[in-house]
Parts: sequence; structure tokens; C-alpha cells
Amino acid sequence: MAQKVIIDPITRIEGHLRIEVELEGNTVKDAWSTITLWRGIETILKGRDPRDAGLMTQRFCGVCTYSHYEAAILAVEDAFGVKPPTNARIVRNLINASLYITDHIMHFYHLHGLDWVDVVSALGADPRKAEDMARAYCNNPYNASASHYKAVQERLKKFVESGRLGPFANGYWGSPSYKLPAEANLVIVSHYLDALAVSKVGGQMMAIFGGKNPHPQTLVAGGITSVMDTMDAYRIGEYLYRLRDLKNFIDTAYIPDVLLAATYYKDEGLAGIGGGVKNYLSYGGINLDDDYTTTFFPGGVIKDRDLANVGKLDETKITEDVTHSWYQDTEPLQPYDGKTDPDYTDYDENGHVKGDGKYSWCKAPRYDGLPYEVGPLARFIVGYAKGDQKIKDLVDATLKAAGLPVTVLFSTLGRTAARALETKLIADNTEAWINELVANIKSGDTRTWTRCDVPDESEGRGMKEAPRGSLGHWVRIKDKVIENYQAVVPSTWNCSPRDKTGVRGPYEESLIGTRLANVDQPLEIIRTIHSFDPCMACAVHIIDPRSNEIKKYKVL
Repeated sequence: MAQKVIIDPITRIEGHLRIEVELEGNTVKDAWSTITLWRGIETILKGRDPRDAGLMTQRFCGVCTYSHYEAAILAVEDAFGVKPPTNARIVRNLINASLYITDHIMHFYHLHGLDWVDVVSALGADPRKAEDMARAYCNNPYNASASHYKAVQERLKKFVESGRLGPFANGYWGSPSYKLPAEANLVIVSHYLDALAVSKVGGQMMAIFGGKNPHPQTLVAGGITSVMDTMDAYRIGEYLYRLRDLKNFIDTAYIPDVLLAATYYKDEGLAGIGGGVKNYLSYGGINLDDDYTTTFFPGGVIKDRDLANVGKLDETKITEDVTHSWYQDTEPLQPYDGKTDPDYTDYDENGHVKGDGKYSWCKAPRYDGLPYEVGPLARFIVGYAKGDQKIKDLVDATLKAAGLPVTVLFSTLGRTAARALETKLIADNTEAWINELVANIKSGDTRTWTRCDVPDESEGRGMKEAPRGSLGHWVRIKDKVIENYQAVVPSTWNCSPRDKTGVRGPYEESLIGTRLANVDQPLEIIRTIHSFDPCMACAVHIIDPRSNEIKKYKVL
């Protein structure tokens, strides 16, 4: 009889995620991904002024705050028929850049890195050999010396001896699925600790133009409000100084660490472990002109890994299916017509997913009826296939340095590497956007806002690329207030349950065929799921499970 294993909760993510797998021996035969909490902010927005949507939807999550803020503003601007001035567009891009860089660094080191790195193994490393290893992957590695690595070991040793491992507690240390030598583990753990301080610098970058981090507050329909900061050379210089600090960490720690890990895990990449649904989608993101015709990340769709044929995105083909989601049954709906009416059912008597029942608060987005993966890997595959030179050059150079074919991208390892390369790509291009802003202001253009009014009736959508993937907000306005609001977020695409045809979503499909070295330590499952950088809080957007009603509060 097949064995079922439940991992609940999946830790080191934003929100609540449950993974259930069915094993044949030690190999995953089937999988179900379940988001176990619904928030209902889309419903809360009904009847409100559309200009408030940005400030409210960024509360979907405490990590992706700016992404939802901007997507909501873009949707409202589309409904209003207005675009922001040049300075506002560029400042939005600079805030975006700070989010991408900070988010990706945090993901690799603090959310995903320990799936590749055995922390306890680092205690047995030779600090001098660790320094030599770091220098083999970078001429001037970040914070690399035998004395520093020795100090890191002493710090880890105190954690272990005290029994208080802190962030390193409850790991599957010693699992045979860990492949890095002790010295490599020590190098990357050292950078894990460094990245705690580095991430703070990225937050400061966002706050310079965003007002604060998290939950920035300087976007409005038609532009931005951080006028004094935008026109202040000192503030621009503060941003640039911090950008260069982060670039140094990316070039001398993040990229070398990913290449180091790839050396020892390349067989998993070549075997395509964690590859998933084979379909990739990108809306295109970071607007490079005021008409929104050119984007830094190209848009497009690739079906069945056919890199020779990149389809043009047709947003009318985006629908959400709720056959296996805890919502009232409907036919697949386009987001403008989307509904968010809860219909909770439970698991079977043994606590397992019912074979043909509902099992997640996540809806099932589909493009032309099929599941698609979104995120850094999807962006890079679409860009690579379309011949985007900056992406192609970076991918080809990295693959050549690692001695690997492009097919290695279709894996958990490839997904992790794509996020690192994307971080470098953004960091290397952000200074040009700063220069563009300075040049535009010097030309005499100091506009930061375009006047706009709320129409009686209208609809609009904001479609962009967030760090975790393709993000869309759809708003319908009637009598000057929001009549309907729907957000289809990256983790909704990736975490989706089965649809009405029984086809699995990307998380689920990526686990099929995964072999566990130890069923009681499902490290391999967590490694693949973490590679998507899950954000469940975004995907399910407070409910009383007894009444299926949104909570009501009286403020005295």
C-alpha cells in the first residue's frame, strides 16, 4: 500500500503551506499542495475608493508589500486612463530594484540556503581550506579569511553546545541529501550571517524613495509623493552608495556561493529534479519608457519547454479554476469576473486530501487551460528564448563557467540559480536608471504626478513582474467605488491545486519522481518547494471558519 506523508507547516516561507505526498517506495508518486489560511482582502476592498487599493492590498503580505502596492496603482491608473510622468516611473523602478535585490538575497540565504547547506557539518571544516575554496570561486571573496571562518565556527559551536540553535534549529542535519563538503558549508553559513546585515541596507534603499520599509507609502494614482527626495542629490547619492554595497555582496558572495553549490549538486540539475510543469509565463516587467511599450524583463509564454517558439501573452486567456479550491464552484473565470466566495470542506477521516475533493484556499490559475510556472526562472527562460541580449549573455557565460548545458535550468537547481543571476542583472542595471533620473531632472522636467479623477464606471488591470513572478491586479469600478477586485499572484500560479481536468499545479508537478533518502526527513521536498520562494499570504489574500464570514470589528 502506498504511503502518504504530510509536511505541515512548510517552514521558512511567508504564510501557511501544507504539502502531502504519496510515496511508492521512497519516490514521490503524487502530490497535493494546500494553503491553509484565507485572508479575504479582495472582498474587503468592495465598496471602497479605488485610490485606496494600493495601501490596502500591500497588506496581503509583509514581504511583497511594494509589489502589490504598485500593481494596484497600475490597475487603478489603467482604469483612470492615466500614466505617471517620467520621474515617477523611474523612481518606481528604483524602489522595485531595491525590493528585487533584497528579496532574492534574503531568499537564498535565510529561506532556501539551508536546504543545500548542512550547518552542523561546518563545525568540522578547516578554516584555511575554507578560505582557499572561497578564493577558487571569486578573486576577492566577501569577508573571507581563516580567522573570520574560525570565529564563525566558534559562534556556531556555542549555539550547538547550548542546545539553542536559533534559526538553525530543526534542520535535517546529517541527511545524505546534503552534498557540500564541510568547508563549502562554512563559507555559505558565514555569508548567511553577513546577509542579515546586508538585507538591512536593501531596506534602507527602499525607504529613501518609498518612505519606509516594509509597506512603503509614496505611490499614488498618477505618480509619486516623494518629491523632495527625488529632487535631492544627497538622497540620490545615499541610494547609490547602498546599491554599490549590495552589488559588492552579490558579486563576491551570492553568485560565487550559488556556483559553489552548483558544483556539487549539478547531477540533480542535469537529472531535471524539480523541473515541474514545463510551461513558463512572464507578463514582462519594469517599464523602461513612459508609454509602457518596453520592459526590462520581456513578456511571453513558452509551452512544453519549446524555446524555439515564444508565444505572445494574451491576457484574455488567463482564468482561475476553483474545482479543488475551498470556494463555491464556478466555471473558470477571467479575473475581471472573478469571485471569492468561501466554501470550506475538510480532509478525510485520516486527515488526508480527499481524492476528488477541495483541498486548498489557493485557486488554480490557468493560461489557455494549462498551468504555468512564473518567477525568475520563467523570466530568464522567456528572455533567453526571445534572444534578450542581457539575459542571454549572462546565462551563457554562467553555463560556460560551470560547464553545464542550458537544460540544467529546468530543475530545482536551475530555479535557484536563475534567481541569483536575476539579482546580479538588476543590480548591474540600476545605476543606469539613477543616471536617467538625474538627466531628466537636469533637463528641467520636475514633474512627479499627473492629475486624475475617479470615473463613474471603468475597469483596469495592473500586470507586472514581482520578485516571485507574474503579478496581476484587476479592478472594476462602478459609481466611483470598487465593485470587484481580484489579484492573481505569483504563488497562486505556482501553488495552484488541480483544476477541473485533474492537472496538477507547478508545486505539485515539481515533486513527482523526487526520491527521498529518508522518508522521516523530507529534505528533498522542502528544497524544491523553497526554490519557488513561496508566499502563501499573497496567494490567498480574515475569515471565521465556523461561519465563513469576514470578521467584523468595532473601533471605540
